[in-house]
Amino acid sequence: MTADLIAVVLLLAVTAYACAGGADYGAGFWDLTSGGTERGRRPRWLIDHAMAPVWEVNNVWLIFVLVVMWTGFPVLFQTVFSAMWLPLALAAVGMVLRGAGFALRKPSQRLAGRRLYGAVFALASVVTPFFLGAAVGGVASERVAPGTDASAHVWTGPTSIVFGVVAVTTTAFLGAVFLTGDAHRFEAPDLVGHFRRRALGSLAALAVLAVITGFVTHEDSPHVWHGLTHGLGLFFVILAGVASLLTAWLLPRTPGTWLRVSAVGVVGSAVVAWGTAQRPYLLPTSLTVADAAGAPATLTWLAVVTLVALLLVMPAVFLLYWLDTHGELEELTDSELRGGRGTDGDGTVRDG
Repeated sequence: MTADLIAVVLLLAVTAYACAGGADYGAGFWDLTSGGTERGRRPRWLIDHAMAPVWEVNNVWLIFVLVVMWTGFPVLFQTVFSAMWLPLALAAVGMVLRGAGFALRKPSQRLAGRRLYGAVFALASVVTPFFLGAAVGGVASERVAPGTDASAHVWTGPTSIVFGVVAVTTTAFLGAVFLTGDAHRFEAPDLVGHFRRRALGSLAALAVLAVITGFVTHEDSPHVWHGLTHGLGLFFVILAGVASLLTAWLLPRTPGTWLRVSAVGVVGSAVVAWGTAQRPYLLPTSLTVADAAGAPATLTWLAVVTLVALLLVMPAVFLLYWLDTHGELEELTDSELRGGRGTDGDGTVRDG
């Protein structure tokens, strides 16, 4: 029972990272495709301002996923990271380069430096979700089992390639939806239309990829295919479809909270559908939840830690999201910084 609970926690953490981190990766995708220096200046300005307050905190979900895998399901952790160390290592390098590129682009004084760091940030934002998706595809296609040796065959099958493309397209969709709302919040109507068109285009691409994924999984991942077309898996597939239609209906209208909720519903439902389709396996047909679970005492303490995180960490994370979406985390302007604004000992703002 405890093992099943922790498995649900793991799936929800993966879902949270796919939604929150996915929007950030999507911003990097649109940064890459914004065009040259002049044409891409406005979209990149919005991306910088929209991502700055939250891009680091979204990695909290990834850290939580790794901790739950490592402590709760050590056999799963060992198997996956041994069999697919190369794509996961490339994804990890991409995460580091992506963060470094984004952090160093804005303060760089030279145009050449800003272009270099921006290119690193943008390219890594595309490469990283692809390799993560390819690794998930390797799991779904039953190519990974305890004792599987690392090889390209494990993560380059049809399901891996399709999942990698779906991951990149999904992040592009989330990024465009979130940036549409951010453009409205920053009173940039030209960018509202700019990212709205991209959100609709990426949603249409996702619809096409959903059909392709169905054909591929039917041949390459029979257990997952069966799970997606029956029971809870089918329910969440339908829920993702309904959320897609709702998002398509909301996008032409004034962007608001419900647009983001529906977009997150599309991605979250799809991820949960994949997770429930694998039941009762963590590695389809080879490793069940019960067989992969760690010691009962470890699972109990992991459940306690999860509860503590829900009570202490999650409120802080959601408060950060709320402050960001309500424009409470704006950066100081260059004029304010050059003017020497600061605070006295009692916290009162003073001018230099």
